[in-house]
Amino acid sequence: MKKRPVVTIGITGGTGSGKTTIAEEVCRALGSDCAVMLHQDSYYLDLADLHPDERARINFDHPAAFDWRLLKRHVRTLRNGRVIRKPLYNFHSHTRMPDTLRVEPRPVLIVEGILVLNDPELRELMGIKVYVDADADVRFIRRMDRDVRERGRSVESIIEQYMTTVRPMHLQFIEPTKRYADVIIPEGGHNRVALEMLIARVRALL
Repeated sequence: MKKRPVVTIGITGGTGSGKTTIAEEVCRALGSDCAVMLHQDSYYLDLADLHPDERARINFDHPAAFDWRLLKRHVRTLRNGRVIRKPLYNFHSHTRMPDTLRVEPRPVLIVEGILVLNDPELRELMGIKVYVDADADVRFIRRMDRDVRERGRSVESIIEQYMTTVRPMHLQFIEPTKRYADVIIPEGGHNRVALEMLIARVRALL
């Protein structure tokens, strides 16, 4: 019997745009037996060999901060119907944890992250490419709220990072990938009409 191809969806957008919400909503609607998700944040390079002060100076919004080789290998492995061991990343120490997470293949694979449409080889693996858009002030407020609550960051450090790296990298590397998107969703996870249309399209492909 011929193997059914995996529907691979890339969902990207600026930090705080709502791309993770969209990706999670699609997964929830399809069910865990049908869809699985990879977060690009899990594929940050391990900085264990650097001093903590050096780690803090890394530009985490630049493409060079990610392990593209491993991410692409894992996407191809899941598309070929095989299990992967996904890395787990510690955002406090900027290092990978000793443990990994077993991820099994599913008919739908969602790859979510700020730069998933930046790499040409990764784009070629995607059947549906989505860019989630939101105003810059909304994205900044969401990022600040997340980093304070979930990552123990100070407001001052978040503002400094946003002005020195996050905003410039968004303009240089993230915003331009909008041209590769098949679908642009404004207002992020609050756009229920666009979300329902995306889910309906995926179900039709299945």
